[in-house]
Amino acid sequence: MVIGQIAVIDIVFSLDSVITAVGMVDEISVMVAAVVTSVGVMLVAAKPIGNFVDRHPSVKVLALVFLVMIGMALTAEAFDQAVPKGYIYAAMAFSLAVEALNIRARGKRRAAEKGQP
Repeated sequence: MVIGQIAVIDIVFSLDSVITAVGMVDEISVMVAAVVTSVGVMLVAAKPIGNFVDRHPSVKVLALVFLVMIGMALTAEAFDQAVPKGYIYAAMAFSLAVEALNIRARGKRRAAEKGQP
């Protein structure tokens, strides 16, 4: 069920990106190049990112929280309630910093348990 939800969200965001690209360019070749490049980057980055997320499952939760936060900000904007982007970016940066520290602490703890420096 969760994988299905993530796939649907991914498809929606992908279509949103393509629609945005179509609206931003006058040349179809630029749009095609951008979409092909982004798909290529996704194909190259998918495995390393997937492996990282498998090693650190809390990153999944953090990513889902980011999606919810962005969705709420978009919903608020739909009702003419401005949400300053700085607040959103600051919350994301803070969350990422805390998670990076947690990942580092867990790594050090595991190394200490194995008797490594």
